[in-house]
Amino acid sequence: MSQNMNNQTALTVSGLEVVLHDKPDTKILDNINFELRKGEVFALVGESGSGKSMTSMSIMRLLPDALKITKGKVMLGETNLFRLPEMEMSTIRGSKVAMIFQDALTSLNPVQKISDQIAETLKIHTDLKGQALRDRTRSLLEEVGIPEADKRMDWYPHQMSGGQQQRVMIAMALACEPDVLLADEPTTALDVTIQKQVLELIKSLTISHNLAVLLITHDMGVVRQTAHRVGVMYKGEIIEENDCDAFFKNPQEEYSRRLINSLPDTTEFRDLSTEDNVLEVKDLQVHFPVRKGILQRIQGYTKAVDGISFTIRKGETLALVGESGCGKSTTGRALLNLIEPTGGEVSFHGDRIDGLSRKDMLPLRRKIQVIFQNPYSSMNPRMTVGDIIEEGMERLRPDMSAEQREQKIIELLTRVHLEPDHRFRYPHEFSGGQRQRIAIARALAVEPELIICDEPTSALDVSVRADVMDLLLELQRDLQVSYLFITHDLSIIPHLAHQVAVMNGGKIVEYGNTEDVLNNPQNEYTRTLLAAVPKVDGSSETAGEAQLATA
Repeated sequence: MSQNMNNQTALTVSGLEVVLHDKPDTKILDNINFELRKGEVFALVGESGSGKSMTSMSIMRLLPDALKITKGKVMLGETNLFRLPEMEMSTIRGSKVAMIFQDALTSLNPVQKISDQIAETLKIHTDLKGQALRDRTRSLLEEVGIPEADKRMDWYPHQMSGGQQQRVMIAMALACEPDVLLADEPTTALDVTIQKQVLELIKSLTISHNLAVLLITHDMGVVRQTAHRVGVMYKGEIIEENDCDAFFKNPQEEYSRRLINSLPDTTEFRDLSTEDNVLEVKDLQVHFPVRKGILQRIQGYTKAVDGISFTIRKGETLALVGESGCGKSTTGRALLNLIEPTGGEVSFHGDRIDGLSRKDMLPLRRKIQVIFQNPYSSMNPRMTVGDIIEEGMERLRPDMSAEQREQKIIELLTRVHLEPDHRFRYPHEFSGGQRQRIAIARALAVEPELIICDEPTSALDVSVRADVMDLLLELQRDLQVSYLFITHDLSIIPHLAHQVAVMNGGKIVEYGNTEDVLNNPQNEYTRTLLAAVPKVDGSSETAGEAQLATA
């Protein structure tokens, strides 16, 4: 993104140091220095645990009790935020410095209307009351692109989509017209089209409100399309800072180059398998009844999956892509018989498996496994990693002795690049990427032929995501396992999938080999998805650049 010519500094961080209370020699942040300029986006990038979010929490003075600031200052204009009493600092939060958190739904009060939550901020920092308060709330929602704002301001958070919830968070942050906006991973796990809308909104508001924006992210495509300047964090330090264009053209640090190079290769495609079909799906339908009235009579049906067909061969990956709500995960659950299909046929090695009873399906659980999006929530926190991996073998491989299971666990952990001693630890002791490796080991424990991967990389850092994908490819080469890879991230598909099926509204709107679908999409929806994927090549001017050019 081109450089903003305003250059007026809104906030300066100098020599910031944060340590553990009980271990003052353990530095969480070490000598952090940067400035935020008006009308400009400064991206702070790095992997989980690098200190990005701790930096923003330090600026807001919202650190957990276990941490303390020992050195440095944060200057908002001529005011040192670290010297303010808490009462004065509380007036700064929301009015002068505002924050957008990563997960909008968990940041919003589920039992309060949207209008009340925005009005709460306005009541604290302004004198607005009555109709003037409601008018300001409505205008904020209109500014961030909420349709029918007058009606939807009285909705509850759960009634809105993920993108709309994030827009509400932005409206709350802008309510008192702050000088500085801290955006902590504001688009993580959003669909690519919603992510594009949210990023373009942040960029346009940066210009229209002359905001100084700190964008915390691990997505290098988002950085390339959004930021003016980039700072790279590694183990609590900023190891490199540069203008966005210069950073991507010539990164100075090896870690920076690794972050950029960890992005998937979008130019190489995989050859189709010539093996026999493992899975055949014909006209699969999953319809949920819509009940209304006191007697809850069926008034119609929601067609979550509406007549889709595809095949997966041995040793092949089919990517099932689309936005949230299109029916991808419902398809996966129907294939596993966790949801009873309304119609259609599902065949595994030529044998029908749709409609099988739980008892008849049990032998097939060994052949068809699943990896979930959030490995932490799919593991029992009270079980060790060894017990988690062994659980499936005990149930589905009764022929194995305890000694054989123990040896299998060690082999699996080694295969997914973890240590054998890790089997004695608990899930909370591992990083997100390590937990996903454990989930893969658990799925492999019963030697499946097909694994359904439901968004397994959506919340992972780019380098960790690359490691997990490389692992899946390695296992496919070695074991000839097939994957149904459910995802909304089109950037990873060329590296991973042989075939692509694009879902929209419960239907497959485009289906074919990966190279044809991505290089020559026939459906308008597919073209929209592809256009929304952030790119790092800088080949096209972004909306933000166009606005800057005319500002």
